[in-house]
Amino acid sequence: MSMNVNPLGDYIVAEPEEAPRKTASGLYLPEKSAEKPKVAKVLAVGPGAKQVKVGDRILYKSYSPTEVKVDNKEYLLVKEEDVLATLK
Repeated sequence: MSMNVNPLGDYIVAEPEEAPRKTASGLYLPEKSAEKPKVAKVLAVGPGAKQVKVGDRILYKSYSPTEVKVDNKEYLLVKEEDVLATLK
């Protein structure tokens, strides 16, 4: 994948995962009521990031990322300090 965003410092470029559209009991959720995902896949890391690497799935604080749109694709810019955990 060719990406035109290179993070600086301890910033991370991530792609948010899509929120589930259906509940465990089989009910479909309208798009407006679906909670925004707080899990994303790391696509690039700045030179100051020490604990997160490309390919990790991260759990981040809800209100911390900056949402950007580049070439009709949405990305998140998250500071490493706002990453709560990596997921396996």
